[in-house]
Amino acid sequence: MDFVFTTIFLVLLISTSKAVDPCSSESDGSDISVIPIYSKCSPFTPPKPDSWVDTIINLASKDPQRVKYLTSLVAQKTTSVPIASGQNILNIGNYVLRVKLGTPGQLMFMVLDTSNDNAWVPCSDCTGCSTKTFFTPNISTTYGPMDCSMPQCTQVRGFSCPTAGSSACLFNQSYGGGSSLSATLIKDSLQLAKDIIPNFAFGCINTVSGGSVPPQGLLGLGRGSMSLLSQSGSLYSGVFSYCLPSFKSYYFSGSLKLGPLGQPKSIRTTPLLNNPRRPSLYYVDLTGISVGRVNVPIAPELLAFNPTTGAGTIIDSGTVITRFVEPIYTAIRDEFRKQVNGPFSSLGAFDTCFVATNEGVTPAITFRFTGLNLTLPMENSLIHSSAGSLACLSMAAMPNNVNSVLNVIANLQQQNLRIMFDVANSRLGIARELCN
Repeated sequence: MDFVFTTIFLVLLISTSKAVDPCSSESDGSDISVIPIYSKCSPFTPPKPDSWVDTIINLASKDPQRVKYLTSLVAQKTTSVPIASGQNILNIGNYVLRVKLGTPGQLMFMVLDTSNDNAWVPCSDCTGCSTKTFFTPNISTTYGPMDCSMPQCTQVRGFSCPTAGSSACLFNQSYGGGSSLSATLIKDSLQLAKDIIPNFAFGCINTVSGGSVPPQGLLGLGRGSMSLLSQSGSLYSGVFSYCLPSFKSYYFSGSLKLGPLGQPKSIRTTPLLNNPRRPSLYYVDLTGISVGRVNVPIAPELLAFNPTTGAGTIIDSGTVITRFVEPIYTAIRDEFRKQVNGPFSSLGAFDTCFVATNEGVTPAITFRFTGLNLTLPMENSLIHSSAGSLACLSMAAMPNNVNSVLNVIANLQQQNLRIMFDVANSRLGIARELCN
């Protein structure tokens, strides 16, 4: 009997392993693989196995540019340029999606970005693009240009159109270090797993000067009229969720679920807050933070949502480590240090590292939202040195050069959780799930 059971178990295990192959073609309705940028299925070269912490430190080193961009989103139009300005957006390739553009579909890897409304890809014949993956519009039977008479063009910041007559919708953008790019707004079919969205508008990069763009596109999952949710109409009913795997998940991917079907039936939720001055961002009502059993003393005004100033807390897929305004982070760090035996040292962006043998007494960190408490799994609150001798609190204060009132809950703290965005009902859900 034991032999039979063991044989059945092995068969199921082998079958399951084949079924979840992250590099196989998408086959489960609207579920799309969410791929860590350095995983087996990514087109990018992975780091050495013993350098994962260095990789995360390197990814986190781009956070200051990212949060500077997020805090700059004030009093803009609901939609903005499909090619987001600045290295702040161009350097966020932490998780990519495998999609197809055009007919027949051309395979592209696009960054998942919840704080952007727009989409863009490097196109063929792009001058200055340092990429091996291009979209070629002229071989697609469903490609269509977009001219200056179309309403989407007027929503693009930096567009260039003649005062009379019709022409292609062209625009230019400048970004960090004197670099710039030019692009054309076009439309074509976007395929996500088995779903096809016709006439999807996105930016086609033609020229990059003074710098380069990374070898992937970007897919905006924000709330504006140029986002995937808006352009897909009623197809997904304003609902999506993702489960982000660990950056160390070389052989596995997470998933993006689009639409209400297949979402967790039992999931705790908290309200999504709407800021018309930063319409793309997903604000939540963070009311407090606990370290172990201690409620960290935080002045309520440091957590309060304020649409005018942009103050509050957002959930973001493109920032690596959670960032709090300095007084909040200092209070969390000081309480954490009280409960963990020092001495403490620094490692990259992390200023609270300690001997890993003290990990057994490390307190859990809980984010308290309206209607929902999230106690972070230990792997979401600590990061380890390459040698494993140090463990570090994997959060930080906002950079000194960012005059920010914004707190950002980042992707390292979201890993192995199902995060559901229900825009139609203004709520965000969180559930435990093994994404790897």
